[in-house]
Amino acid sequence: MLVVNPNICIDHTVVMDELLPGHVQRPRTGVNTLGGKGVNVARVARSGGDVAEVVTFLPSRDEERLRRLADAEGAALVGITVEGDARGATIILEDTGRVTVLNEPGAAVDETNWRALLACIDELLVNHVTVVCSGSLPPGSPLDAYARVVTIAHERGRRCVVDSSGQVLAHALSAGADVVSPNLAEAEALLGRGHSEGVDPDGPDVVERAARAVTDLRQLGAVHVIVSAGSHGAAFDDGSNVSWCDAPQVEVVNPIGAGDSLVGGLVRALEAGEPWPRAVRIGLATASASCEEALAGGVRVRRVEELLMSMAPSRTVWGTTAEVGR
Repeated sequence: MLVVNPNICIDHTVVMDELLPGHVQRPRTGVNTLGGKGVNVARVARSGGDVAEVVTFLPSRDEERLRRLADAEGAALVGITVEGDARGATIILEDTGRVTVLNEPGAAVDETNWRALLACIDELLVNHVTVVCSGSLPPGSPLDAYARVVTIAHERGRRCVVDSSGQVLAHALSAGADVVSPNLAEAEALLGRGHSEGVDPDGPDVVERAARAVTDLRQLGAVHVIVSAGSHGAAFDDGSNVSWCDAPQVEVVNPIGAGDSLVGGLVRALEAGEPWPRAVRIGLATASASCEEALAGGVRVRRVEELLMSMAPSRTVWGTTAEVGR
């Protein structure tokens, strides 16, 4: 797979007893790794022995450091050099299970930079079946950037999966993305029913809300939709139906990157020829397995297989997509 991760970053993950704002503290560990949602997707692919290239903008003042971090984990990193510094992301893991993430902005880019990146993507697609657009865009990016990638992919007869939010996702939907995979909060924010920053929703109507979001997003242009709802599971289209699959329960070490791992597992399954409903289940098992690891996007293939075998069957929650919300 080819993974478009334009807003590459450097993750700094620290582990500590408890975060106390306003205090000087000493975490037990601190580790720097290559970061970004697409980087996590590519980690999942590599865990299963698949080839995954990450294409991105490489801020000049940190390009050498980014390449060193990529080399350290065997990541294939291709990019267009731009002026500026790479963004940083600080991930704080507390012993209580609470996680705090501080995401900085990336280096600014412009239309010329994007034309160069799109040309690079077009060239690289000859070696890939699927292109995945993952994560936020750097400052200065056009809102239809991922929609342009969808168009290029379709012109080349390739599948395009988009994992983003807001108007970037809206444009990709209009372009007919083959798969979109927002979480419930992102989906509802786009549909005017909530805010986009939530991760693990609550309430008795989570399944119904996710199912309704699947239908509404398909009506905006996507071929397939999966709407994840954190530890609850995910709703997805299944022909004319909307189905729900419970997520396997695990001891969570780091939930960051679970949605990216879902995409990575899903795409791996689709490229292996698995039918859409089973690919969704594999994606969910992969997401849960990744939560057991400290590294975002880190998974063990055998653990994914164990969780997949433990999962309850998917169930239809709406007889036809037209019934949702009636």
